[in-house]
Parts: sequence; structure tokens; C-alpha cells
Amino acid sequence: MENTIPQPEKVLYTAKTRTTGGREGSAQSSDDRLNIKLTSPGAAGPGTNPEQLFAAGWSACFIGAMGIAAGKLGIRLPADTAVDTEVDLYQTGSEYYLQARLNVSLPGIDKETVNTITTMAHQTCPYSKMTRGNVNVTITAV
Repeated sequence: MENTIPQPEKVLYTAKTRTTGGREGSAQSSDDRLNIKLTSPGAAGPGTNPEQLFAAGWSACFIGAMGIAAGKLGIRLPADTAVDTEVDLYQTGSEYYLQARLNVSLPGIDKETVNTITTMAHQTCPYSKMTRGNVNVTITAV
């Protein structure tokens, strides 16, 4: 099978983290901007989980991709643009999977234009590219 992923021309940024202890451990970035306790989903006590981190990262990236898409259409994103992302960890048989819902709010922009922007963003957002064909994704204008 041939690799269809383009080789990098220029690496723009490399995130470096060290995680210990798995879902009940901690994660820290090399620059110490991220230094968090991890907990399993639904567990009591402090900490976040990988699904929450993934949802937050995807939301932020998707808003950036929508900004690029909107710019191509000659539109400026509203200051109160928001993406509420839900990432489900689920099980089928003995296998674990993720699925996601991105609920997009672009106040003051008509639904048809929002759908155009989100479709364009879903084609260019690196998180969307990474999950394409691997994660069930629903994008909804709210």
C-alpha cells in the first residue's frame, strides 16, 4: 500500500510531552506550559483525561481552520465564535473507539454559510484530517 500522506516541506512546530502513569498519571510539556494530572473518565478527584484534551485541541484547531475558510469567502468570524466538542470513548465487543460531535456556533452568520465554512474547515483542519476514516464525526451548526 502506497503512503499518500505528503512529506513535510517545513515543520512549523513540534509539541513535546512526557506522560507517566497512563490514565491515572500526569503529563508535562517540555516547556512546562502544560503540567497536568490525568484521571480516567468519570473518576473522582482532580485531573483531566485524554478525551477532554483531544476535544479541546480539536476545537481550537477547528476554529483556526474556520477562520481560514471564512477569510477565503471574504467573511470575518464573529468574536464569540465557539465550538463545543464532544468526544465519546466507547466499546464494541472488546475493542475501544472514539467518536466526536463538533457543535459550531457562528453568531450572525446564516446557516448555509456556516455549513460552507465548516465543510471547508473539516477538509483542512489537521485534527479532522487525522481522524478522517478512523473516527465517526458529526459537525452541526447550532
